[in-house]
Amino acid sequence: MEEKLIARLESAVTRLEALSTGFGSGGVPAIDVETVSDPSIVAFDDLIGQYLGRVSSAAEKIGGQVLEATKILQEAFNVQKELLIKTKQTQKPDVAGLAEFLKPLNGVIMKANALTEGRRSDFFNHLKSAADSLSALAWIAYTGKECGMSMPIAHVEESWQMAEFYNNKILVEYKSKDPNHAEWAKAIKELYLPGLRDYVKSNYPLGPVWSPTGKPAAAPPTTPTPGAPAPPPPPPASLFSSESSQASSSRPKEGMAAVFQEISSGKPVTAGLRKVTDDMKTKNREDRAGVVGASEKGRTSTSTFSKSGPPKLELQMGRKWVIENQIGKKQLVIDDCDAKQSVYVYGCKDSVLQIQGKVNNITVDKCTKMGVVFTDVVAACEIVNCNGVEVQCQGSAPTISVDNTAGCQLYLSKESLGASITTAKSSEINVLVPGAEPDGDWGEHALPQQFVHVFKDGHFETTPVSHSGG
Repeated sequence: MEEKLIARLESAVTRLEALSTGFGSGGVPAIDVETVSDPSIVAFDDLIGQYLGRVSSAAEKIGGQVLEATKILQEAFNVQKELLIKTKQTQKPDVAGLAEFLKPLNGVIMKANALTEGRRSDFFNHLKSAADSLSALAWIAYTGKECGMSMPIAHVEESWQMAEFYNNKILVEYKSKDPNHAEWAKAIKELYLPGLRDYVKSNYPLGPVWSPTGKPAAAPPTTPTPGAPAPPPPPPASLFSSESSQASSSRPKEGMAAVFQEISSGKPVTAGLRKVTDDMKTKNREDRAGVVGASEKGRTSTSTFSKSGPPKLELQMGRKWVIENQIGKKQLVIDDCDAKQSVYVYGCKDSVLQIQGKVNNITVDKCTKMGVVFTDVVAACEIVNCNGVEVQCQGSAPTISVDNTAGCQLYLSKESLGASITTAKSSEINVLVPGAEPDGDWGEHALPQQFVHVFKDGHFETTPVSHSGG
């Protein structure tokens, strides 16, 4: 055991020294065995070996783009390890220095996002699952309660939720087609839950630990550009969101890009996160029309917007979240909501909305190829006049209704298996439920859309027409 540990530490030292020039001016401070043998660093090596090794093994059997995305995933975890070592030798930076510090990690994240852009791949769900999951690594940006982020453990759990939407699609599509894909999907989930979550819980529940006596963090290079602070070069312009710097937790967010945008803005990280001011709760929000994150560029031309009106994502009168006419926006997020508010989604197409928190009611109306992921709903989730929608409940929902809809997939959590599901004038309604075991396959159930009515004993008796494979 001791020989194996020594060999692993020597390998880590050699690799980190080779990569030291990749961390901006000054590089990584001299690595010593004491730092690399720190229990938290050894535990991260174990995390990579145990969980990431399983993902890589499945990806090797699949090959192609899935293997490419998995290699980027592995690169991101390796970079995070190097950053963790660097925190133990570096003084805590200010917000600008933190952006510079996190630049290597953000670069890998953007590489993963680039795989999901352009022509839709046959393995799009794999690519999105891998790319979206990497936002969990942003837990290392947590600097305290005032930074505006969830605490590290909660951040990892919340970040996985968006990736899980696509991961579940893989499990459903390949459960009887190719076990290697199902294994990959299960392995990547376990990499984060319980893998990364438990690692953070055991080693960094309050965020990264910086060295009070270490080397000062490298300051970002200054730029001659006047006006608003620009993100530190040399990352490409697409690295940070180009939207307005006005604080708002209701604007569409782009995972890691949203986190790094706030860090690099030069203002306190608390600005704009999990706080909704009075001026944001009114209808006067023309400045928000059509704003999306940078990785959605190319889709922002007005020709892609619905002819029925401009896109909206806003809180009206403090009571109703309105999401309208969003086209091709895959990472819409509402993260500042409460049980007295309702959510109304209208006229959206080829988009995904994540609702983080409990709300009173959710209505999805006249949407096409729309995905909605929500935590808890007090009253009901209603789907009306839609075509090809997918809705995932991760918490509880007493009632789900589907009306005048063609093509609807409902993903239920174990907490929502008791939900009352009503359907009317709808077809192709499938409900997916989790397996009895944590690693069990999802069960798919088709809800009847045809019925037989027989007049008997003075009244009609109605029975569903059975569906093969239901």
